[in-house]
This record gives sequence, C-alpha cells and structure tokens, in this order.
Amino acid sequence: MLYENRLVRHLDVGILVCVFLMVSVGLVAIYSATYASEAQVGYLTLKKQGIWIALGLVLVAAVVVVPMRFFHKYAYSFYFLSLGLLVLVLFVGAGSGTRRWLPFGPFSIQPAEFAKVATILALAKYLSAERNLTRVRELVVPFLLVGLPTLLVVKQPDLGSALVFLAVLLPILHWAGLPHVTLFVLLAPAISLFSAFNYYSFFAAMILISLVLLLSRRGMRFFLTNFFLNVGVGALTPVVWGLLKEYQKKRILTFLGLESDPRGLGYQVLQSKVAIGSGGVFGKGFLHGTQTHLRFLPEQHTDFIFCVIGEEFGFLGVVLVLGLFLYFILKSLNVAVAVKSRFSSLVVFGAIMVFLFQVTVNIGMTVAILPVTGLPLPFLSYGGSSLVASLILVGLILNASRSRFEYI
Repeated sequence: MLYENRLVRHLDVGILVCVFLMVSVGLVAIYSATYASEAQVGYLTLKKQGIWIALGLVLVAAVVVVPMRFFHKYAYSFYFLSLGLLVLVLFVGAGSGTRRWLPFGPFSIQPAEFAKVATILALAKYLSAERNLTRVRELVVPFLLVGLPTLLVVKQPDLGSALVFLAVLLPILHWAGLPHVTLFVLLAPAISLFSAFNYYSFFAAMILISLVLLLSRRGMRFFLTNFFLNVGVGALTPVVWGLLKEYQKKRILTFLGLESDPRGLGYQVLQSKVAIGSGGVFGKGFLHGTQTHLRFLPEQHTDFIFCVIGEEFGFLGVVLVLGLFLYFILKSLNVAVAVKSRFSSLVVFGAIMVFLFQVTVNIGMTVAILPVTGLPLPFLSYGGSSLVASLILVGLILNASRSRFEYI
C-alpha cells in the first residue's frame, strides 16, 4: 500500500486526463470521417484504432511503473534497436511507393515513430552527463545520434518524420546548456539554406547573420569562418533542391505560391481550408460535415483529421483541441522544470519538442501556412504506430512527474 501511494503521489493526473480527452476526441473524429464509407471498412478502422489505444494505455502504465533509471541504463540499447528496425524496413518494408512499414499480419508498425522515442532517450543519456557544449567534439555525438536515424528515414523516403528528429536536436541541446551564440551559429546554416531560394532573402539573411556574429564579439576569425560557411551553404541550395523527390518539390512550390496545382497537390490544402472555413463558429454538427462525408477531403481520418473537427464542431471545437494541446504542453514543461533528475528533464523536454513540432506542422498544413508533410496529429489522427509512440512518450512524462524528487 505504501509503494502504491509513492507511485501515484506525484503523478500528474492533469496530463493523464488531458491525453484521455484528446484520444477520445480523435476517436469521435475518426468515426465521423469513416462513417460514410463502406460499413465494414469504417468498422475495421475504428476497431483497429481502439486496439492501438488499448495497447498504448497498457504501455503507458508499464512505462510509468518502471524506474526511470531503467530507461537511462538501456537508452543506447533502445537506440541501436531502433536503428536496426530502420535498416530492416528498407529491405522488407511495405508502402505505396515507399518503405515505411513493417507488416505483422493485419497490422503494420512504422519504425520511424518508435525511433523518435529511442533517439530522445539516447540524447538525454548523453547530455545528462556534464558536457562542455562549447567544444565541437562534445557536439559531434548528439549530431550523430540524430543524423543516423534522420538519414535512414529520409531513405524510406519520409521527409516529414525526418524533420521531427532535426527539430528536437537544437532545442534539447539548448535545454542541456548550449549557449545562445552557439545555438545561433548551429541554426544559421539552416537559415542560409532556406533563404537562398531568393537573392533578396539570402542577402537579408546574410546581413542578419553578420550582425549577430559581430555582436557576439568572438573575434574576426570566428566571424569570417562562420560567414563564409553560411555563404557556402547558400551556394549548395541548388544541390539540395536536386536531391528532393519530385513530389516534395511540388509541395514546396505549391506552398510558396510559385506553382498552382488545384487538382493535384494543392487540392488537399484547398479542400482542407474549405472544410475548416465552412464550419463557422459552432460547426455543421456531428456526422453532418459535407466536405467530410462527400469525400472531397483526402486522408481525412489520418493527416487531415483536424479538418473534420473544424467542419463539424466549428471554431469552438478547434479552440477546444488547441486548448487541450496547450494545456498538455505547459503541464509537461512544468514537469521538465520541476524534476531533479537531469536525464528525466531532458527526456520530458525532448518529448515536448516532438509534440510541439508535429502539432504545429500538422495544423499548419491544414490551414495552408506550412507545406504538406504527411505528419499525423498526435493522439487524434488514425494510425497505430504514431499513437502508441505518442503514448509511450506520455508514459515517460508521467514517470518523470511521479519521480520528480529522485536523482539518477
């Protein structure tokens, strides 16, 4: 009895309730999105999602009760196991024009989703030791830990998931103590790369980078090295562009407004905006979304589940979902700040970055302010691997909250 009290005393029930509500909203939206399809197909979709939810909740309970030092001890083992699965899927994986899933009977798993969890654990273990992050050799390992799974996921190809790994790296390094100036120096090449698509934006980016480098007062050698490095990265932009798949180029050009494609890649975004905009304040009502049930919106129960909520439940439904995500992020951030263990804090913060990036990109693409990447909306989109991996991350956050006064 005393052990059970210790186990749940500091467990953040608010996070648990919030996640339960988001999963429930997701089930309702998935049911609506598949309601008008063939009855058997819709039933099987809902049944599969229910099975994944049950499995995910079991894993949440298991992750919460296992001591955090277990994950610290075997972090690298989980990481290399995930790399093995990413390599395996390249040879025996399935998918329409891709190799992203490992089939297991009627179910399939996406190794990239679980690699996100393993990479966070590996990064947290490495950075939990005292590191001088101003030294290049101390930064090589984190970049390798993120770079290996990123390259393997790009090979599938799955650019959206690969971006999640990259989105975690710099924030978690900063949380571990990376100085602001060093953070900017690491981020500057990405600014140079994306700005180099236009001469004027590249010129403006170079001015900004130069000002920051000069204000850092690190000396002329530091300034010239980084300045010419960023100029070189900008010059490589055409090479990077050539490495992208044709559909990836079209997505970027359509998003930037440089290519009109209302019947192709632009069709999804157009119908998504129509669905959300037509919902108004109160929505059209459950099971009454015309864009949803007349099948104008592709992938409505997976990547574009947010549109179903916007159309049928309107502005109020959208605010509810965004409010739940905001509450979840803020409560998790409070856990990351409160825990005594450096490893636990880094794990929680890494999980926050995964959720924050995926929510931002998914909702951003449905309202046409970000390119379509194929990233699911955590807890709401249909998909077993994404849901289970998200719930494992929730389990790690809850584990950290209940053991917040423990040191590893």
